[in-house]
Amino acid sequence: MPSKSGTSTRSTPDPLAIADVDAIVRGEHGDPFAVLGMFTHADALRVRAFLPGADEVGVIDARRGRVVATLDRIRDEGFFAGVVPRRRQPFDYRLRVRWGDRVAELDDPYRFGPILGETDLWLFNEGTHLRPYERLGAVAATVGEALGVSFAVWAPNARRVSVVGDFNDWDERRHPMRRRLPSGVWELFIPGIAPGSRYKYSLIGADGVRGPWRADPFARRTEHPPANASVVPAMPVLGAAATPDPYPRAPIAIDAPVSIYEVHPASWRRVVEEGDRPMNWDELGDRLIDYTLDMGFTHLELLPITEHPFGGSWGYQPTGLYAPTARHGSPEGFRHFITRCHEAGLGVLVDWVPAHFPSDTFALARFDGTHLYEHADPREGVHPDWDTLIYNYGRSEVANFLLGSARFWVEEFDIDGLRVDAVASMLYRDYSREAGRWLPNVHGGRENLEAIALLRRLNETMGASHPRTATIAEESTAWPGVSRPVSAGGLGFHFKWNMGWMNDTLRYMRRDPSHRRYHHDELTFGMIYAFDENFILPLSHDEVVHGKGSLIGRMPGDRWQKFANLRLYLSFMYAHPGKKLLFMGGEFAQIREWNHDRSLDWHLLGEDPHRGVQTLVRELNRQYRATPALHVLDAERGGFEWICSDDRERSVIAFLRRGREPGEELLAVCNFTPVPRQGYRVGVPHPGRWRECLNSDSGYYGGSNVGNDGEVTAEAVPAHGRPQSLALTLPPLATIWLRPAR
Repeated sequence: MPSKSGTSTRSTPDPLAIADVDAIVRGEHGDPFAVLGMFTHADALRVRAFLPGADEVGVIDARRGRVVATLDRIRDEGFFAGVVPRRRQPFDYRLRVRWGDRVAELDDPYRFGPILGETDLWLFNEGTHLRPYERLGAVAATVGEALGVSFAVWAPNARRVSVVGDFNDWDERRHPMRRRLPSGVWELFIPGIAPGSRYKYSLIGADGVRGPWRADPFARRTEHPPANASVVPAMPVLGAAATPDPYPRAPIAIDAPVSIYEVHPASWRRVVEEGDRPMNWDELGDRLIDYTLDMGFTHLELLPITEHPFGGSWGYQPTGLYAPTARHGSPEGFRHFITRCHEAGLGVLVDWVPAHFPSDTFALARFDGTHLYEHADPREGVHPDWDTLIYNYGRSEVANFLLGSARFWVEEFDIDGLRVDAVASMLYRDYSREAGRWLPNVHGGRENLEAIALLRRLNETMGASHPRTATIAEESTAWPGVSRPVSAGGLGFHFKWNMGWMNDTLRYMRRDPSHRRYHHDELTFGMIYAFDENFILPLSHDEVVHGKGSLIGRMPGDRWQKFANLRLYLSFMYAHPGKKLLFMGGEFAQIREWNHDRSLDWHLLGEDPHRGVQTLVRELNRQYRATPALHVLDAERGGFEWICSDDRERSVIAFLRRGREPGEELLAVCNFTPVPRQGYRVGVPHPGRWRECLNSDSGYYGGSNVGNDGEVTAEAVPAHGRPQSLALTLPPLATIWLRPAR
């Protein structure tokens, strides 16, 4: 490939140091832009390129479209250098490269200046960049007339970082990156890369050791596990430009009916005909949305759909906080699924996991050869229960990484809420640790001050920019003010899972009915603190794994009693103050313990008792949504009144739910024994007829059909401090609801 100028490029010796060439060839140079690209040096315009395997390299004037110089191969490994004759000022150029019989023209990545702005870098280091994912990771970019991808990764202690991928034969020597000091971010714009290209980062750590290739922490798309490369996304970053869709959807508000169907997408229903594979997002859209709506749920909550290497973690040990798992298809497919949910009026919540991450060597652990994302001291940085690593929340870049992820899911996919996992483990430095195996905070206490600050920032910034997006804490302790505003000293979440209610009532339900009278407080204790927080009552996935069996399996008695107990319990839950959450399978009394690798046992719906529970849940959701007394005053003490809370001997409770308007009351009476009770007198606030609007013992649901023939009239017989009362027939192991007849 001779130069059209006819001038030798060897006329002026290149002053390049041999050590620099050696470092480039070995893939060890930490400042490649000081060596490669176009330079004016010693009164000559020089071009250097490292193209392993190339036979000839020419320099093309991009504006004129002709070869203006041919470079000399000064190292057999593919290092080329030469002078552009009669030129002194740098210009836009391309390289014409011959590999054997193949000739290609390409843009040289080392002719481009810095990509990231100083403000972006400063904000990221400060921890205040609102959308770091718009700048870090793999982002489609146009520089001049060149189309390509801008790669950027934070690795402040690395000696060298390279991009490796299927576009450079996974050769870590080909694309070393530019270090941006003092930010610790490495960047490189590579022209010509197409969406779908796979890539990773190759790092030489602070100790000079080449570590395992790393997935991109900010990757927005990944390979299908068990493969773990990052993938250049096709979906553009919308960021602040994302606008909510125009479809009406169910609000997740304190005075609204909120009934959540919790789903693990990979095991809800599988495609048996095709190797029992999980459904993709389009298939889930076709089946799951209609089913959730038919059952009457207002919201769909997905277990973490962030990328994770081990399916058995259900997504709770994520390695890709910005990437929807490839198990169900592309990010575009997930976005379309959310849109379809919203078109149908269904809200969508996503579980989000900022508490910890797995120690897989392709991910975040010792990312740049140091404890970058995690604490170095295992007393702070290792979770003893899960053998995972704990984020260093006090490091501003780590906090920015996490907060940016939360905003990403809201702005890029328009979800309606984040359920934040394992909040309790974040709040306490001694969480699940023995004495002497944890470090106190700067004040000598057990509170994790940095994690608290992160959670408050999350809720304050989300509240300011996305007020309709709810944040929900899975928090299992008595930490005060979880769902109170930050301005009032709280953590700022909209809702908190009521783990205490779940644990107490499930413990009570497991007991033999003849023994329940000795444990009555387990049933009623939750009302002591029911209005301290904005609660969601969860019957979650945690209750059907790790040997706990299933909800129906935890009910005592013979087969009939098990189903009756479950119907009683679900009806009690729906009448109790607090929003509702039910894990998939519970709505039709799945018998076996949940297995993440199998579909739910849908064939059980061919049996009357299972179909009866499903019919009951559908009716509970319908009435819950249509009855203001069951939701509008959920967070106010005036919305609840005990009628009878102390009938231990007969294991009966009765309580009243109120709406805002007179006459909106609903009376719930629960009989937790298998003994039908005739003439059980319950005081009521209104005379007249009371309609039995729900009976969990109805034959429609698989019960024995004991009840009150549809309605009861109040009599002028004092009971429970009221001048009138109802003489009720209480079915065995059942809940009944009654409302004033109008």
